[in-house]
Amino acid sequence: MAATATPRVKPRGEESEKTKLTRQMRRDAGRWLSAQREKAGVTQAQVADHVGYRYYTFVSQVEGGHGRVPSEHFGLWAQAIGVDPQVFAKKLLGFYEPEIHRLLFPGEG
Repeated sequence: MAATATPRVKPRGEESEKTKLTRQMRRDAGRWLSAQREKAGVTQAQVADHVGYRYYTFVSQVEGGHGRVPSEHFGLWAQAIGVDPQVFAKKLLGFYEPEIHRLLFPGEG
């Protein structure tokens, strides 16, 4: 009988480099969003209300790097914090989808 190779299973708690990078990029996005909101003098609750979220905790989670702004809410979120929607979308694309950003905007970021 021929021996078959078994796929390597990661021990619980071990993250891939891609997962680590994704987490870091979400945290960076959250810091940028928080800084823009604070610069505009807007609260998390005001952003949530403007975008149509029932609770401000979603905004808090995104700013904490535990989620991402849904692309269908980019325009409203940008408006809520006083950022041009194209600038907002381009910036978040760089955080959330760096390879797509690199292809669309070579030489930037």
